[in-house]
Amino acid sequence: MPLQNRVLPTQEIVAEDGRGLLMGNRGSLHSPDRRLGTTRWRSKAWICCVLDWKGVQRDPMPPGRWTALFFFDEAVALAAGHRPCHYCRRRDFLRYAGAWAQGHHLDERPRAPAMDAVLHSQRVEPRTRRQRTAIRDLGALPDGAMVRYDGRPALVLDGQVLPWSWQGYENPRRPPGLIEIEVLTPAANLVVLKAGFTPLLHSSAVGN
Repeated sequence: MPLQNRVLPTQEIVAEDGRGLLMGNRGSLHSPDRRLGTTRWRSKAWICCVLDWKGVQRDPMPPGRWTALFFFDEAVALAAGHRPCHYCRRRDFLRYAGAWAQGHHLDERPRAPAMDAVLHSQRVEPRTRRQRTAIRDLGALPDGAMVRYDGRPALVLDGQVLPWSWQGYENPRRPPGLIEIEVLTPAANLVVLKAGFTPLLHSSAVGN
């Protein structure tokens, strides 16, 4: 039985067989029996990391340390409110922070805790702890954003939407009359995407 450590664009953490391109964490979320309780984060630093770091084999759920989470690709990670790790993905982190600075008209790249604080305020409703979403014009969304389309998460690419599942992205769609849509990606990550940060996308999106 798979561990409960796959992250959806809706922030949910589920037990799935699907494989992804990135891993990450939000702190230690599991109990000694390797099951998740009700807590979905222990830190505001929600990061996404490389799968292989210098060939080190890691326990995905070491007791009391951290819970390894897995993402289909970086568009999913950004939608769930994560950002690149500044340790194992240093170059990507600097690109991300640079795009953040450009998009927010800052004089220099912000530090990780400052970005994490903004992201946390945008990704979770304090009272319900549910994902914050927004209604936006589809035509104004950057490539790499994720939305809810026909009840399912979908990737925005070239002004169209590609429905998502663990099997990959489906063919692009844009029904006539579709203007406004529910956006899953937090506003700060939309700004980063608009400012030129290119996320790592699954080959099923690139091939469409």
